[in-house]
Amino acid sequence: MEMEQYQVTGMSCAACSARVKKALEAVPGVESAVADHAAGTAVVTLGAPVADEALRAAVEAQDYKVLGVE
Repeated sequence: MEMEQYQVTGMSCAACSARVKKALEAVPGVESAVADHAAGTAVVTLGAPVADEALRAAVEAQDYKVLGVE
C-alpha cells in the first residue's frame, strides 16, 4: 500500500476534516484517509493506483483547496 500526504487549505473544524475524509474515501482505489484541520493535511492510503488529479478533484468538490503533495 502506498501513502500520500496532501496540503489542504480551508478546513477549520472537525466537520471539515470529516468531509474531506469522506470525499477521499469515496474515490476508487483509496483504502483510507485521515484529514487533520489543525495541520491542514490529508493522508491517503491507496490500495490501487489513483491519479493525483482524482484525489484533488474530490477535495476541491467539497470547496477546499489542495496546495500540494508531500
